[in-house]
Amino acid sequence: MITRFLDKTFSLSQHATTVKTEIIAGLTTFAAMSYILIVNPSILGLSGMPVAGLITVTALAACVGTLLMAWLTNYPIALAPGMGLNAFFAFTICLTREIPWEAALGIVFYNGILFLLLTLSGLRQKIADAIPAALKIGVQCGIGLFIAFIGLKNAELIIDNQATFVGLGDLSQPEILLAFLGIIFTIVLVIKKVTGAILISIATLTVIGLFVPIEGGYLTAMPDGIVGLPAPISDTFFAMDLRYPIVNFATTWDLIFALMFVNMFDTIGTLIGVSKRAKLVDSNGKLPKMGHAMTADAASSVVGAAFGTSPVTSYVESAAGVSAGGRTGLTAVVVAICFLLALFLSPLMLVIPIMATTPALVMVGIFMMDSIKELDFSDLASVATASIALMAMPLTFSISEGIALGFITYVGIKVGTGEFKKVSLITYFMAAVFLLRYILDLK
Repeated sequence: MITRFLDKTFSLSQHATTVKTEIIAGLTTFAAMSYILIVNPSILGLSGMPVAGLITVTALAACVGTLLMAWLTNYPIALAPGMGLNAFFAFTICLTREIPWEAALGIVFYNGILFLLLTLSGLRQKIADAIPAALKIGVQCGIGLFIAFIGLKNAELIIDNQATFVGLGDLSQPEILLAFLGIIFTIVLVIKKVTGAILISIATLTVIGLFVPIEGGYLTAMPDGIVGLPAPISDTFFAMDLRYPIVNFATTWDLIFALMFVNMFDTIGTLIGVSKRAKLVDSNGKLPKMGHAMTADAASSVVGAAFGTSPVTSYVESAAGVSAGGRTGLTAVVVAICFLLALFLSPLMLVIPIMATTPALVMVGIFMMDSIKELDFSDLASVATASIALMAMPLTFSISEGIALGFITYVGIKVGTGEFKKVSLITYFMAAVFLLRYILDLK
């Protein structure tokens, strides 16, 4: 009876799959992306948000977003607060711009609304097509470097140096050496295609930390228990300040745009990549329900802001479930259920040291650098545009600055070389606005 209901609801027979296969695929996807339950709170917590509640928020946002994707598209794609987007939230908006996290949630909310409107109106695809490919590549790779840099900095593998600005940390310290060895361990697991490699790495380093002495105790504290009730989200639920971005529009518009820009291309890239593996694209290589999928992504960011987290987006780790045979929304539903069940393991997640998340951040950064292979290295204009964007992000500690400098660089090169007709009006407009922002010092 249940099998027949699920078959009819998710069109399992039409997609040549079974309930058992879809469940295994869902568990595989969850294992591959469950590290976000640990990493997202550790990053957002640096903005001043309560970490315990953020575990609950992350799980709920992932659950709702994934269920929306399953309902609107019947695709085996899971969603959660995005890596890169959470770094943008904490480091660029809150720490660099010194904007309160409540106002940052307001920015996330407006980003989601704008993204949703662009998707429903059809303008989203036109904007995506108008942005030069080199800039898209530079932004994705730059975010990867930025995330990896944050991980290395958090573990003190990279430290301040007055003479050279940055330097290598003290590897004689056991916790720092452990973080470095953890990076190598994680890479080896990924190369060997171990399911849930990042989660295994985090768990392994956390257990080892129980025996690593530091001042005042051990690197990993003993948990109060294994299971427990989820922490409340009352501190962040609907805590977003919707007035701040409007009153301070001159200094927040670029943040809203940058979030939308990163979210848009991250989502499109993930959807196309995963759907090709699942053979969901049509004969023209297009995803039939791309609009619905983008709607689920945008709506999830709005819901996530209400819960109290950074933008929610599709996860490339969904490809792990697809490789295990997942073909329908039932895979996504299984992932959503797993996120809810994981909430009751929050006592264990609360004792994970920040050092244990370093390999995860570095590994995600490495994954995001993969798109560099798509860059046309015979075209110096493309290489220069991508290089400026990807170098600027970690060096300025700001994703938005990398995007801005990338736009200005691309337009400047095309105008200077007489190829100004190849530049879209949207790109000209964005470059001009960013340049004006620098000239008028609107930061």
